[in-house]
Amino acid sequence: MKTSTAKKLNELCLSAPSMIWLILWFVIPTVIVFLMAFKPVDPWGGIGSGWTLQTLRELSNPNYPEIVVRTLLLGIGSTAISILIALPLGYYLARVSRKLRDLLLLLIIIPFWTNFLIRIFAWKVLLHAEGPLAHLLTFLGILKPDATLLYNPWAVLAVMVYSYLPFAILPVYAAAEKFDFSLIEAAQDLGATRLQAFFRVFLPGISRGIWTAVIVVLIPALGAYLIPDLVGGTASELIGDKIAQRTFIDRNLPHASALSALLMFVVMIPIFFVVFFTGPRKSITGTRHSRGVKQK
Repeated sequence: MKTSTAKKLNELCLSAPSMIWLILWFVIPTVIVFLMAFKPVDPWGGIGSGWTLQTLRELSNPNYPEIVVRTLLLGIGSTAISILIALPLGYYLARVSRKLRDLLLLLIIIPFWTNFLIRIFAWKVLLHAEGPLAHLLTFLGILKPDATLLYNPWAVLAVMVYSYLPFAILPVYAAAEKFDFSLIEAAQDLGATRLQAFFRVFLPGISRGIWTAVIVVLIPALGAYLIPDLVGGTASELIGDKIAQRTFIDRNLPHASALSALLMFVVMIPIFFVVFFTGPRKSITGTRHSRGVKQK
């Protein structure tokens, strides 16, 4: 009994710093944002006294549904493309030699060494009407001379995929590195093709890594505002742009808080799905090992 109590106390002491950190820098700010959504705006750009539902009524702005749909489409689209690229790449990284794997991981991480804003401006130069990509596509007859690659949702999608792709590759690779690839060989021995083994054995085996990649990419993608602002123009505004506009230009903090609360609600949906519906799963190797022990 004393040993069990001491063990629980030890676990509590070890987890206490993390819990305090989360409460101070996540729970409390989140609660403050939600409460600010019910406060009136101050004429001088602050927060007024009392409580009101007027800010929530202002969310019925006829332009917001289009912006919300565009945000969801670009966020989910960039996440799906990033995952589709990360899956075969994570598989390949887990199978190649250590020397080549380290080189490829270095190339994936190198963009983090450059300022995020500089990378967006580099894409703006690349997609410019006088940029090298536009000249190449015009020369090949794919792009019309008067067409532009900038200031449209496709440019936003391309830059978002480029920016968030490493966040998808690393969790998938971390899960693939722990995967027992002898299971794929066993599936092929039982008659499965390599593609069938990939989809029916490998992907279920790294499902937790896939869901982690989805969350890590989807959250910043839904809240992006620099990318659409610089390469998307006014026709590609997302919720993040409206939050920045209400905060820094209009000085309407309650309205910005209401939009932030709406965005947080959208982001929490996939997180709750992963936490409550996927659940802990026993690995196939562990199940087979336990069966073998029982048979013995």
